[in-house]
Amino acid sequence: MFRFLSATLIWIFLTLPLRADTGQARELADAFLWPEIVQMLRQEGINTGLDLPGEMFPERSAPNWQQTINAIYDEDWMNKTSRKAFAEALEDVDLAPVIAFFQSDLGREITALELGARLALMDPSVEEASKEHVEQMRAEKDPRIGLLADFITANDLLESNIVGALNSNFAFYVGLSDGGAFPNPLSQDQMLAEVWEQESTIREDVEDWLFSFLALAYQPLTDAELQTYIDVSNTPVGQTMNHALFVAFDEMFDQISRELGLAVAQVMAGQDL
Repeated sequence: MFRFLSATLIWIFLTLPLRADTGQARELADAFLWPEIVQMLRQEGINTGLDLPGEMFPERSAPNWQQTINAIYDEDWMNKTSRKAFAEALEDVDLAPVIAFFQSDLGREITALELGARLALMDPSVEEASKEHVEQMRAEKDPRIGLLADFITANDLLESNIVGALNSNFAFYVGLSDGGAFPNPLSQDQMLAEVWEQESTIREDVEDWLFSFLALAYQPLTDAELQTYIDVSNTPVGQTMNHALFVAFDEMFDQISRELGLAVAQVMAGQDL
């Protein structure tokens, strides 16, 4: 039936022993270039959202679709929602060490590399070239592939992103159902079944994207720097930090996905947006 894969959220950060308050979470978010991240995610979402009419209702007219998508991906709301969830997930955690790291030269470099790679991958030609580069690395048995795999495992990136995508897709179905897109309303079990059928495809897409993104983003880092990242990410506090980042953005995208589903349902029902 319908398939909507939200932009995968891949922000991996070096994490150190933590205890924090809301002010520290705000300072850390600033070190992460949070507004720039949200701006990039918004543009990714708009690009994907603008393709929906052609994929889901090519025979219908949606003259106000651009305005609808812009409103759903409201940048101010995205910033506030994600930062609030991030701060709440890190209550009573001391973030001073990790703030110091991301304000260091290496921390700033890593943040810039991650953001730059994510922006670059919005270009289909760059994404394709990056995938081909990963295939070549695998064919040549490049040791960096093993480090990237270790990094993915340490941060639980594959499973966390798959779960996030499935939840986002479910929220999209809920929006479709609530908006009356189906002649006979779907039960929650039916929607879950439809979403779960996408798991294998999503897994493959996410895994390919992860290696492409990480290979591109961390290419300038030495193996030693990447191994340091892996070692710290494997600590309990590293996992706590990583979890907080997924919580922050997953909650935001679940709400966005439901709004997209409602908007699609309205067009399919012939209503003005």
